Amino acid sequence: MFRLSLLSLSCVCCLFWGRYVDSAEIEHPNVLFVLVDDLGYMDIAANNPGTFYETPNIDRLANSGTRFTNGYAANPVCSPTRYSILTGKYPSRVDATNFFAGKRAGRFLPAVLNDRMPLDEWTLAEAAKAAGYSTFFAGKWHLGPTEEFWPENQGFDVNAGGHRAGGPFKAGKYFSPYANPRLQDGPQGEHLTARLADETVRFIRNHQKQPFLAYLSFYSVHTPLMAPRELVAKYQEKAKRLGLSDVDIFGDEEQVWPNAKKRQVRTAQTHATYAAMVESMDAAVGKVLAALDDLQLAENTIVCLTSDNGGLSTSEGSPTSNLPLRGGKGWIYEGGIREAFMIRAPGVTKAGVVCDVPVMTIDFYPTLLELCSIPANKQQQVDGESLVPLLRDVRQTKRQSLFWHYPHYSNQGGFPGGAVRSGNWKLIERYEDGRKHLYNLAEDIGEQNDVAHENPEIVKQMTSDLHSWYQEVDAKFLRAKPDGPLPWTPSLEAAH
Repeated sequence: MFRLSLLSLSCVCCLFWGRYVDSAEIEHPNVLFVLVDDLGYMDIAANNPGTFYETPNIDRLANSGTRFTNGYAANPVCSPTRYSILTGKYPSRVDATNFFAGKRAGRFLPAVLNDRMPLDEWTLAEAAKAAGYSTFFAGKWHLGPTEEFWPENQGFDVNAGGHRAGGPFKAGKYFSPYANPRLQDGPQGEHLTARLADETVRFIRNHQKQPFLAYLSFYSVHTPLMAPRELVAKYQEKAKRLGLSDVDIFGDEEQVWPNAKKRQVRTAQTHATYAAMVESMDAAVGKVLAALDDLQLAENTIVCLTSDNGGLSTSEGSPTSNLPLRGGKGWIYEGGIREAFMIRAPGVTKAGVVCDVPVMTIDFYPTLLELCSIPANKQQQVDGESLVPLLRDVRQTKRQSLFWHYPHYSNQGGFPGGAVRSGNWKLIERYEDGRKHLYNLAEDIGEQNDVAHENPEIVKQMTSDLHSWYQEVDAKFLRAKPDGPLPWTPSLEAAH
């Protein structure tokens, strides 16, 4: 009997211009956590040197610590991944398996959705606060429908802009007035992305003499597609200079889903407004990193950056391309779940390390607890694994597989399904009918060549592992419509 394992993948270490950080490890370092909404893996130059977008500040951050090339979101849409970061748990454990309020039906009804992070969760912020940290949240929350579930009731001392909404959809949207119940309007036309960075810098300046957790959760680069005019004009000129056009940049030959209607998918990064959104977000990241330098806090501050799901490529204007990754936001293909994922931990990480071990957003929680010497809550279930050994270049991980569970029809066209990654193998299971697809990501990063029929034993083993995990997390599945046919479930498969 063979076993599939993530242990077979290693960390590839590359020293660039940076230096080893040789300072003694600090017992309670500060934490800056940056979460970018809908940022695609291929949207930053550190992952994609040929990108149309300009991300110099994120690239410098990536090159100053450990960049994970197989970093994953716990879900292809936002709220579940945000839950996973703050709790270290798979979101399926509490049925938080879609963006909160997402209830789109298709052939079948979606699984029951819990649309709030339970108040009895011991969040990263609550753990930090109990250890003497000052805690701050700025930006998008989207983890509960009413005030009792918002950041200030989940461990954050200060909340600048976090509430029920998943985007800036009212009033001036990305420009003041914001119509945000947790963010006072700024001067007419003030840019929300810059404002959130300013709020974060203000908090850091006011709390620099004590350990702090600053959680900067941008609304960018989520729709609506809006950016400062001068930046939009810059990228319009850049596209013209490079001979790029938004004409004929949609295709479906790279993204054909069997037995599904054709769906246009962006195949080139040319969208000037989206590019401007990426740059303005990157500039905001740079502003906060510069503040750490100016205040001489960089050597005492852990910095993490990631996204909550893949880039938007199959709907809602399809502003970015994730190629060669298949799919995007709302899909359990790599384009929907593989993320920019980086950690800089002074005294632990070395500059310019690239690690290809598969990791997930559930891992941030135990990693930060260990790095900050914060005791874990022994009564709390944690699914993530501390990445500290990888950050120290140990080149191995204990777990064998990573899992995904998305029993919903996504707004972006994605189908209900589950997935498991073991080593270089990735199995996808469709929930409407139980079909299985198998891909070797080392040879087929674009998931174009389904090799399930050629590898029945691997399919059998990975299916067994996935179904065992469903049982462990009490996963819920599609439901029949009134007087409609029954959808597939793992129990029905086992019965046959």
